[in-house]
This record gives sequence, C-alpha cells and structure tokens, in this order.
Amino acid sequence: MVAAVVASLGGTIYMSSVTIKTLKSAINITATNFRAIACILFLSSVVFITPAHAERLKDLTTIQGVRNNQLLGYGLVVGLDGTGDQTTQTPFTVQSIISMMQQMGVSLPPGTSLQLKNVAAVMVTSSLPAFAQPGQNLDVTVSSMGNAKSLRGGTLLMTPLKGADGQVYAIAQGNLVVGGVGASANGSTAQINHLSVGRISDGATVERAIPSNISQTDSINLELKESDFSTATLVVDAINRKFGQNTAVAQNGRVIKVQPSATLSRIAFLAALETINVIPAASNGKIILNARTGSVVMNQAVTLESCAVSHGNLSVVINTSPVISQPGALSSGQTVATARSQIEITKEPGKVLLLNSGANLSDVVKALNAIGATPQDLLAILQAMKAAGSLHADLEVI
Repeated sequence: MVAAVVASLGGTIYMSSVTIKTLKSAINITATNFRAIACILFLSSVVFITPAHAERLKDLTTIQGVRNNQLLGYGLVVGLDGTGDQTTQTPFTVQSIISMMQQMGVSLPPGTSLQLKNVAAVMVTSSLPAFAQPGQNLDVTVSSMGNAKSLRGGTLLMTPLKGADGQVYAIAQGNLVVGGVGASANGSTAQINHLSVGRISDGATVERAIPSNISQTDSINLELKESDFSTATLVVDAINRKFGQNTAVAQNGRVIKVQPSATLSRIAFLAALETINVIPAASNGKIILNARTGSVVMNQAVTLESCAVSHGNLSVVINTSPVISQPGALSSGQTVATARSQIEITKEPGKVLLLNSGANLSDVVKALNAIGATPQDLLAILQAMKAAGSLHADLEVI
C-alpha cells in the first residue's frame, strides 16, 4: 500500500518531495511514466475539488432608496367586438362613459339608458423604475374588472397612472395585445389562454420623475436580500479589502453602511462596489410545503438525526346498491325501496425505515421514496419528524 499526502491550499495541489520519492521508488516505474501518473493524480484531484461559488455584490444586495414604484389607474377599453361589459350588471362602466362624454362636451338627456357592448372598465398597472425621467416609456398591464368576455382588439383610452401619494406619474394609452383567443357558436365554446388581461408595450409615458438623493447623502446603505449576520460580515470584509478599512460597517443582519471613496465619483464607486465577489454564508435548512399541490422543496442544508419512519396506507371502500321490494299481484302492498351497503377496509402493511444521523438532502429523498411516500404523505411525515426533533430545517407551508 502506497500512501500519498496531498494538501490543498487555495485551490492548488501540493505534494511533498519526500512523498514523491517514496511513491516513485515503491512503484518501480520510469521517470516518464511517473510524471504522467503524477499529472493524472493532480488533474483528478483538481476536478474533485469544487471551490465555493462566489456571487457578485449586486446579486446579494440592493441599494437603499433605489427601487421601483407601483402605479395604478382606472380606465376604459373601447373598440371591442361585442365582448365588453354587460352594462346592466356593471353600472360603473356606464357612469365612466357618461363622465368622459361630459368632459368632452357631450351631454346626454336625463334618463338615457346606455346599452354598450364594445366598452370595458379596466384597471391599468405599471411599475416606475428608479431614476425614470419624463418622456420615458413604460409597459402597462390592462386587466378587466367587469364581466367583459374578452379584451382582444380593444384600445385603452388615455388613463392617468398614480402612485401611492395620489400624484400622476405616467399617462397610458394604446392598443392591447391579448395572448389568448376564444370562439363560441351554438352553445359550444373554445378558449386558449386568458382573454381578460392584455398588455401594451411602451404604452405609458412618464410625466413626472421621482427625486433621488443617492448622490447627496454622505453614506450609502446596502440591504441584503436575505437577512444573515454571517453574510453581512463577509460583505463588510470584502468591501474593506477593496476600498480600505472602515469603508463598510454592518448596522445589523441586513443593512450595511458604506462610506463612498473620495477618489471616485459616486456612480463610479457604486459600479465598482457592485462587481465585488463575495462567497455567502451557508443558508439554513429549509423545507417548503405546498399543501394545495403536494409539492415539497428542500435545500441542501437539510439534515436528519437518527430516526425511524413507519409508513402504511389505510383505504375504506363503501359500495351502496338499491334494493327494491315489489308487493304481490292483486295485493294492497306498496313498493319499498331500501339501500344495502358493503364496506371493505384494506390496510397495507406498514414499512419501517431507519434514517441515519447526518443524512443529507439526497439521503432524505431516497429514503422517503423507498417507503413509497407520495407528496401528500411527505407533508405529514416531515411535520412529524420536525415535531420529534429529528429534522434540522425550518418548515414553511404555503
């Protein structure tokens, strides 16, 4: 048996000279063959060493104050091919039409009843990105809020989009693009995708910019997308190594205060800051359970203590059949209807499986599949394992 000592430092493989001489003399091969084998050993060792994946700072954090702002508006879609709101059931559509016509100088006689088929009341939504300037175009989503059958082929009339403060920040108008199609005839209906939601590319124009003070503050706050004290410490260390000590200080597990460099402009400093590579700390074990669909998603940090899991199915089948009792001929009896039920209970033998301590994600999945657990069974099994203290992970039911 020949033993070789291989040390890995910073992703590089080192072999001591004493070990190489011992290996060479023990195998009794030529120098050329020895160098070839040593090269193969080196390459195989490098292949199996997987360095931790580093992420850019812009993928781990966001800059405080640099965010999108939601916009909302109420408008009308016209030009529909008889698929608009039924105005008798959606009176707000009629009220909107009357109000719009009055603003345009058209007065309707009192008591006029409008029967519209080509108009639909809609809600218009969009997102105002950071640093958006007047004249910039935005995509908008138009959604029916009445009982319109389809928005296909419609045109959105000029609709002001307001922010949370009630101020108008954009104006939307344009032709809708609906990704679905539908048809009906003689009581038969066929539909593909959704017909009551459409989209207008570049359908809104920004009218007001949101002021930003990112270039006026003395410091910049970075916010981790996932709160973690270990990752915050690693980010602070990476920033200080690049720009000098005391450049960054962690305020808590999410917010990191950064003092911009005096030798760089604010934009150049932020650009350099976002390109810093950081290896984030290992995340906590987490299991996401979807009770509606039975989906179970686990990350790699899920581990187990030693435990035994028993799994068995119990099925109950009830068959009910009617029993009719007819009276005899020329008798005064009456027909009696009763029901007879047959109940069958089937219980599959339970299977007990031992899960060893320290099992990783693949071991958990293989073990639970080995006992025939369905996704619905996994919900109950994982919750029971968590209650027993053998599952090291956070359970989240959605």
